Amino acid sequence: MLLELLVENYAVVDRLRIRFHPGLNLLTGETGSGKSIVVDALGLLFGARASSEMIRSGESRARVAGIFDVRDHAGVRALLEPAGFTPEDGELLIEREILAGGKSRAFLGSRPAAAALLRDLAPLLGDIHGQHDQQLLFSGEAQREMLDAFAEGGEALARLGGTFQRWRAADAELDQLERTEQEKLRLLDLWEFQRREIESAQPRAGEDAALENERRVLQNLGRLQESAGTAYAALYDSPESALALMRQAARRLDELCRIDPSLAAVRENLRSAEIPLQEASYGLRDYLSGLEADPGRLEEIESRLAALDRLKRKYGHSLEEVLAFLEQVRAQISAVEHSGEHMEALRRERETLSQEYDRQAAELTARRKAAARKLEKRVEAELASLAMERTVFRIEVNPAERTPEGADRIAFLVSPNLGEEPRPLEKVASGGEISRIALALKTCISGARRVAAGPARTLVFDEVDAGIGGSAAEGVGRRLKKLAASSQVLCVTHLPQIASFADHHYRVEKHEKDGRTVAAIEELDAQTRMREIGRMLSGHRLTPEALKHAEQLIRMSTA
Repeated sequence: MLLELLVENYAVVDRLRIRFHPGLNLLTGETGSGKSIVVDALGLLFGARASSEMIRSGESRARVAGIFDVRDHAGVRALLEPAGFTPEDGELLIEREILAGGKSRAFLGSRPAAAALLRDLAPLLGDIHGQHDQQLLFSGEAQREMLDAFAEGGEALARLGGTFQRWRAADAELDQLERTEQEKLRLLDLWEFQRREIESAQPRAGEDAALENERRVLQNLGRLQESAGTAYAALYDSPESALALMRQAARRLDELCRIDPSLAAVRENLRSAEIPLQEASYGLRDYLSGLEADPGRLEEIESRLAALDRLKRKYGHSLEEVLAFLEQVRAQISAVEHSGEHMEALRRERETLSQEYDRQAAELTARRKAAARKLEKRVEAELASLAMERTVFRIEVNPAERTPEGADRIAFLVSPNLGEEPRPLEKVASGGEISRIALALKTCISGARRVAAGPARTLVFDEVDAGIGGSAAEGVGRRLKKLAASSQVLCVTHLPQIASFADHHYRVEKHEKDGRTVAAIEELDAQTRMREIGRMLSGHRLTPEALKHAEQLIRMSTA
């Protein structure tokens, strides 16, 4: 439920702060006073597209903020908590900013959020029905969505959509295999040759680097023997070697220590240095023993490296890439060899999914037809209370092509006059009749959602009274009043018959401030409300007769 709405620098609004209440909240005012601005601002909080054209002239940004009561709404919490948002004290603050450059920003609880999240939240928080939505009634897709909402078929529709996607994916994969099978058979000989060529060489990852190092050693054997021999002699084998000199120094230190023990630490350091020298000497000795000239081995390495280079020129820049190419070729060969089995499995899967789709679609069709009969009766009952007692409302559920939404074509038909065959809405109903049919549908569907969802939502009607008057207007007012018993209702109206049913009445008007036009909203008390309804009855000049009539309308609305 919407508790408070703040609008800044939006259209002709300088700054508005409005508190709303449970029940029926009605906004009235002269034509062009800015009543629909409130509805548009609320639409932004529900994720509607923002436009920089709505920023008040001379300002750099516009801002809309709303506080919603969500304390009993588990669905809102389930949606927000995974995204890291937690309502405080059961209240949710939603904000939108529109910048002059055309960009907009969204916030939840003063933290940045994606506008897509606001659109996901919108069905849980409320619903806006304007004149544009009445035109949507003519769309078969919109009619199907309304019937599914009434039938509470969301889960069945999701299952059917999943089956449809899997069926189409299997069909597409099978089609791709059938189209490419001949080409793959032509390529099979090439793949077999490539596989045999690589496998016969038996390359190993890193083999070429090891062989190149071994070749470098054999090519420089003389230099290596000379350098290693010189180093070995300097460390160990020569009378003047480092190890001999160290041992000589150690004997001298032993003599010194017997006279002056303070040199014991120096002697110990020298002793600890002897072991690394010995290990280095033994390492050089072993290295020298392994350096042997082997012309045959060098030739063998050259031949092997040439073979590996040929593979790398054909199949990759490194042996790792060559081996990866081999695995790819093996997979392609295996796919061709087993393609018949795979294609047969796909055909069976496609047929199974097709049958499963038909079964689920038939169940959904039956559900829609049952819901259609119920919705027909409820809409006709609603229309009877809206001065359309003789109206016949029918919903056709006819076979159609398979789609993710089922295999049905939904059509709303209406006959406003006795004796006429029901026909599509756009061919029969007038503007006023469309308004009342839209309200009747909204009432029935919102009632079904209310039972399913639990917490009350905010239902917004923008000029649902278009094209009606008299007893029809009174019927609309009573229907809005009834709807407000279970949901918060915000309604923009021009008709005093509807305004008289308000639980809370707001007047929207424009005035001049500092040479500029500014829209303002005022919540009316009992006296000012009566004067506003009187103005709506009499026009610019408020007469005593209009006031009496307004008083009578208010009294009758509570009867």
